[in-house]
Amino acid sequence: MQPPASPPGLDHRLDLGLDAVALTARLVDIPSVSGTERPLADALQTALRALPWLRVDRHGNNVVARTDLGRAERVVLAGHIDTVPVAGNLPSRLDEDGVLWGCGTSDMKSGVAVQLRLAATVPRPNRDLTFVFYDNEEVDAARNGLGHLAAAHPDWLAADFAVLLEPSNGEVEGGCQGTLRLLLRLPGQRAHSARSWTGSNAIHAAAPVLARLAAYVPRRPVIDGLEYREGLNAVRIEAGVAGNVIPDACTVAVNYRFAPDRSPEEAIAHVHEVFEGCGVAEFTVDDHAPGALPGLNHPAARAFTEAVGGQPRPKYGWTDVSRFSALGVPAVNYGPGDPNLAHKADERVEGELIIRCEERLRAWLA
Repeated sequence: MQPPASPPGLDHRLDLGLDAVALTARLVDIPSVSGTERPLADALQTALRALPWLRVDRHGNNVVARTDLGRAERVVLAGHIDTVPVAGNLPSRLDEDGVLWGCGTSDMKSGVAVQLRLAATVPRPNRDLTFVFYDNEEVDAARNGLGHLAAAHPDWLAADFAVLLEPSNGEVEGGCQGTLRLLLRLPGQRAHSARSWTGSNAIHAAAPVLARLAAYVPRRPVIDGLEYREGLNAVRIEAGVAGNVIPDACTVAVNYRFAPDRSPEEAIAHVHEVFEGCGVAEFTVDDHAPGALPGLNHPAARAFTEAVGGQPRPKYGWTDVSRFSALGVPAVNYGPGDPNLAHKADERVEGELIIRCEERLRAWLA
C-alpha cells in the first residue's frame, strides 16, 4: 500500500552523511505529529533507497529496510517516527553544552537517527539487519503502524532478536508494562439543584471509587531480577449537565499500568476486584495492550546486554517490545534520550549520548 507523494515544493531530504546529532536535528525539524508522518516517511524511503545494500519496502507510512547477506542471525532495529503534538518547541536548537532541544528529540528521533546512521555506514554487518520505521505509536493501539505491519506483512518483522530504540538513557531496559484504560460509570438521578433531595448526585457517587484509588497500594513484583512498579490512577472524570442540574451519570477513566507477569484479562479482573462494592454500574474497556516479559536470559538478549554494557533496568511504560514478544521475537529497549523528558515542552537529548549509543551498536554489529 503506497500513499500519495508529499506535496511539491517542500524540501524534506535527509543527508545520512551527517553525524547522528545533526541528523537528529534534521529529523526533528520535519514535524511528524501522529497522523501526519507522510513527509518524513517519504524522506526516509528516498534516503534508504539510495543505499544499494538494502531492500526497502513500504506499507502506508511505515518503511522497512533490510540486508540479505545470509547471516546466521537477523536482528530488527525499530523506532517510531511520530511525536506528540508540538508544544512551541520547534525548530530544534543545539545549545552550547551539546544538548539538542525540540519536540521528539528524546522520544524518539534521536533513536531513529542512530538507526539511519547504522543503515548508512554498516553495509556488511555481522548479523542481517532489518530497520523498521513506523507511524502512530503515540496514539491508540489500533492505529499503531508496527501493529499494522505485523498484521499485513509479518514476514517483514521475522527475526531472532529486536532492539527498540526508545529512550532509555543508553541503558538496556527489559520488557515493558501492560496498559489498561477502563471507564467506570456511576449512576445517579437527575434533578433540579434547588431540590437536590429529589435526585441522586452521580458525581458524589464516585467518592468510593476515588477513595479506593487513593488508598491503593500497587504491586512491585520482581521478574528476571527486575522490579516493576505498577500504578492504578484516575486520569479523567466526566460528568455534569448544567449549573443547576444534579447529574445522573459520572464516568471515571482509570489507567492501570501492570507488570508483565499479568495478562490483560487478569488486569481487567483485578480492576473489577478493586472496585467491588463501589456502586459501579458499568465497566467498559477503552484501551488495552499486553506487557512483555524481560526475556534477558535469552541468548541473543544476554549477548546484546554484554556487548553494550550497563546494568539492565525494567521498562516503566508500554513500548512495542510487547508486539515483538507476541510475534515470538525477544526484544529489549535501548536508545539515547531520557524517558522522563518524553512529551515535555522542554524535551531534549544530550548529543554525547546519541553518539555513544551509535558507537556501542556499531561495535556490536561490526
